[in-house]
Amino acid sequence: MIFDPHSLKYNEAGLIPAIAQDADNGEVLMMAWMNVQAVEKTLETGRVTYWSRSRQAFWIKGESSGHVQELLDFRFDCDRDCLLVLVRQTGPACHTNRRSCFYTAVRGGEMLELMKPEA
Repeated sequence: MIFDPHSLKYNEAGLIPAIAQDADNGEVLMMAWMNVQAVEKTLETGRVTYWSRSRQAFWIKGESSGHVQELLDFRFDCDRDCLLVLVRQTGPACHTNRRSCFYTAVRGGEMLELMKPEA
């Protein structure tokens, strides 16, 4: 069966959340948004492409930083309203220069920084 990116369920702004996960170790790296064109570009090129809500423009992960996300697998959930992209991550995934955007935990009511920026 041929996949149609239009068959996904996008929100009222035409966006769908996309979670990037390291394909080798399962680490959740980041969450960003895609629109139908970003989904198409990602599948066509194998380079994960997101939609920047603040810039109202596409951004190919790693285009300026060199911290590329190579697409290894593209999945969607049972409701078709959330994406999971399994990637090979080069360098940090987070714009703070950390491996993952999920570097802060709440434990015992206190915030705890789990990782420092990479050097």
